[in-house]
Amino acid sequence: MKTRIGVGLIGFGTVGTGVAKVLFENAALIRRRVGVPVELLRIADLDITRDRGVAVPPGVLTTDVKQVLADPAIDIVIELVGGYDFAKRVMLDAIAAGKHVVTANKALLALHGEE
Repeated sequence: MKTRIGVGLIGFGTVGTGVAKVLFENAALIRRRVGVPVELLRIADLDITRDRGVAVPPGVLTTDVKQVLADPAIDIVIELVGGYDFAKRVMLDAIAAGKHVVTANKALLALHGEE
């Protein structure tokens, strides 16, 4: 059994910021409910300098999506960039890397869900 679940977040806009806030601020509650820590280990976004009102530990932010996808400590990738082409590539690359994928991108799933 896993001793923790590592999470990588792709996209740190409004929704991504909300997800990060929930994971950071509710870590103890999530751990009790899941049975192991669920840790947000990496966040990738084009702009990592903008203040989003969330305290992010040093070394978590990156502009390189590949760092998230290649990190063996990450079990789940949350795709929150929206759109089609880039989001699809992120999801397929994450799956190819053996990661589980979570997305809020209903349009992409409607068009390419069977892939």
